[in-house]
Amino acid sequence: MMKNELKQVTASAPGKLMLSVGYAVVHGYPTIVTAVDQRLFATVTKNGVDVFHLDAPDLGLTSYTKVMADLGKKDLPKAVRFIEILYKNFLEKYPQKEGIIVTTRSDFSSTYGFGSSSAVTVAFAKALTTLYGLELTNQELFDLCYQAVTEVQGVGSGYDLAAAIWGGTLYYVSPAKVVKPISLSDFPLVIAYSGEKADTPTLIRLVDAKLDKDPERIDTIFKRIAAIAKAFGNLAEQKNWKAIGDLFNESQECARELGVSNNRLENLINAALDAGAYGATSSGAAGGDCILAIAPPEAQENVIKALEKIGGKIIDVTIGAAGVTVEEIQE
Repeated sequence: MMKNELKQVTASAPGKLMLSVGYAVVHGYPTIVTAVDQRLFATVTKNGVDVFHLDAPDLGLTSYTKVMADLGKKDLPKAVRFIEILYKNFLEKYPQKEGIIVTTRSDFSSTYGFGSSSAVTVAFAKALTTLYGLELTNQELFDLCYQAVTEVQGVGSGYDLAAAIWGGTLYYVSPAKVVKPISLSDFPLVIAYSGEKADTPTLIRLVDAKLDKDPERIDTIFKRIAAIAKAFGNLAEQKNWKAIGDLFNESQECARELGVSNNRLENLINAALDAGAYGATSSGAAGGDCILAIAPPEAQENVIKALEKIGGKIIDVTIGAAGVTVEEIQE
């Protein structure tokens, strides 16, 4: 049942980090993803006319306007695709005569690989459904967002949507077949941005081409990545950071064998290891974005200095952050 008495809702959703190299998750294998405490906010306001309006300066788009009848038509700017398609799908199920104004703001740069597109999609979906009095479960909210993402991209594993919705640290199997929280506290993690943005779609195509050419070898690597995810939860609960460091090193070896690492990432990883880290790996797609190092407390400062010395930008975030949250309601 829909209620229509609300005028404006603001919701926020967290960014994410994969705690290993990705790729296997797209093919049905598990991964570990964690929500970070930098958030993306979306405010949705009824505007009284049949127009959709978006201001998303952090995503590089301002004063984007479309009549509701044209939603989803013609080429859509990258920054608006997920939001516009989700809104179109929502209106097909819940028709409305008046449109909305959407404004977004972000705590973090979209260059870090923290999943800004997924975070804004989830924040928008939560604000939109709350505005119209719909109380969706996490799974229903995931399904709404995942439909939009797959409609735009053709494929998607949804791990970043899951992190934005459920929050915390998750053992995840696509598409939200398994979403299992992992207890992770006092995790001695150092995160450094490489200075280079990963071109995830290109890297996925590269790995897929290798999978077509040599399925047995690539699938063996995927199984090794999956084994990392399966081992992670118990070790995290035991706070066996040395063993998780070994998992990070195995993750990075998989990245090398998939051909998605590069000199920049390897230099940062080697610097962290030489400075006393237990282990270090690329996050997610590799090819750029962030590296993750796990180090004992006595080595943390040396690891940070070593990474900064060669141009790594230390990212100060807390992992395991809360999932999507309604921040403000105006009636």
